[in-house]
Amino acid sequence: MSSRDYMNTSVQEPPLDYSFKSVQMVQDLVTEEPRTGLRPVRHSKSGKSLTQSLWLNNNVLNDLKDFNQVVSQLLQHPENLAWIDLSFNDLTTIDPVLTTFFNLSVLYLHGNGIHRLGEVNKLAVLPRLRSLTLHGNPIEEEKGYSMCCATCPVSPRLTSVESPGPIAAQLKSGNA
Repeated sequence: MSSRDYMNTSVQEPPLDYSFKSVQMVQDLVTEEPRTGLRPVRHSKSGKSLTQSLWLNNNVLNDLKDFNQVVSQLLQHPENLAWIDLSFNDLTTIDPVLTTFFNLSVLYLHGNGIHRLGEVNKLAVLPRLRSLTLHGNPIEEEKGYSMCCATCPVSPRLTSVESPGPIAAQLKSGNA
């Protein structure tokens, strides 16, 4: 990929927005029309989107089967995907497919059904991950949740961990 191509796919571009579409399967994105915002998403000559952000929030996804393939069909440069919003879906695990997007810096997973603390450790391989949201998942009720958020392999790189009230304060002060 040339530097010009990289410059043409920017986080500053509007997201490819499939939020509030009642999407049940990732494969449905190929035929679903994304939401339009004030600024349209630019497209390559091949018709693929030139953006680094994919919003899938407020749907009914319970897995990410075929996620890589679908993202490759939607985005001109899927390897540049930097922001994925999967909040308010029905995900119960953090699918390993998310760890294949090495430029991922923002990952929203709040309001899902993730219930095992160990799931968060999968994200340790993402070198650019800076912002992660997990609140509103059953793992909040797990003993040691705040400690896990503060000490998991991902946490040293995070500049923003969205957690409710006291946990967020503990994480910020380093006293979790």
